[in-house]
Amino acid sequence: MAGQTSPEQPRSGAQQQPERRVSVVAVGGVVFAVCVMGISGAYNMIAGLAGILNDNFYQTQDDYPFDFDPNVRGWVQMITGAIVLLAAINLFSGRSWARAVGIVVAAFSALENFFFTPYYPFWSAIIILLDVLVIWSLAVYGRSAAHKVYGEPL
Repeated sequence: MAGQTSPEQPRSGAQQQPERRVSVVAVGGVVFAVCVMGISGAYNMIAGLAGILNDNFYQTQDDYPFDFDPNVRGWVQMITGAIVLLAAINLFSGRSWARAVGIVVAAFSALENFFFTPYYPFWSAIIILLDVLVIWSLAVYGRSAAHKVYGEPL
């Protein structure tokens, strides 16, 4: 039939890329990562503010080589919480550069919680585990999957 193209032929001379299937686990992992980062960032901001306003919120630890001033700990926690929250908002907006920022921020969040383990050991262990899951979720999520989810080239 004249004028019609077959499905195998590219339209208007452009090469078509083979369509890749988007993994539900990858997309769900990113939504999970954004939610965890948002909740963790908001919590860290509130806990950091509490540490700044109340010098007795964090107790000093005897014989701990990384014992920081509680006020400094509050500022560090509040600032990193704000950065984590901003990274989560940018990830949810579909920006591809936000994946790399999210991975770096989650790594720093895990490192921060490692240093502050004596203050809240159980909570720090949970946050470190969640940060590792966030890093994994963002690392598996590719650019082609982002294009499928958000419907526009990034």
